Amino acid sequence: MQLNLEIQDSPAVDLLEAEGYEVIGGKMKIPLAFEADESVYFSRLFIDYVAERDDERYLVKTSRRRQPLELTGPSLRDRFLYYLLLYPSCEGLLYVDLEESDIKVIRLMDYQEDVYDGDDLD
Repeated sequence: MQLNLEIQDSPAVDLLEAEGYEVIGGKMKIPLAFEADESVYFSRLFIDYVAERDDERYLVKTSRRRQPLELTGPSLRDRFLYYLLLYPSCEGLLYVDLEESDIKVIRLMDYQEDVYDGDDLD
């Protein structure tokens, strides 16, 4: 992972550092291109920061007022799965909730049929 070494100060950085994380990378833009029906479509993903703690690296996304986080399986999948798949060497994703001054650690778990009960399928 190539890091953006330009890290802008923000309340998110302060909160991460207060919780023992070291912010090692700033905002990253990941360009994407898709081909569909012989046409090319472009988009991008944004990662707000990259942080480390105890030799484990995390992607960081900060809360947005217009996009509150819903803690359900389908919501976490739709909002964060592509980040976790894009950088599988990361320990997970840190969701920094600025309004609650809270950090949620989101990890992709291995699917285990005997553990999953199927209740939250969409």
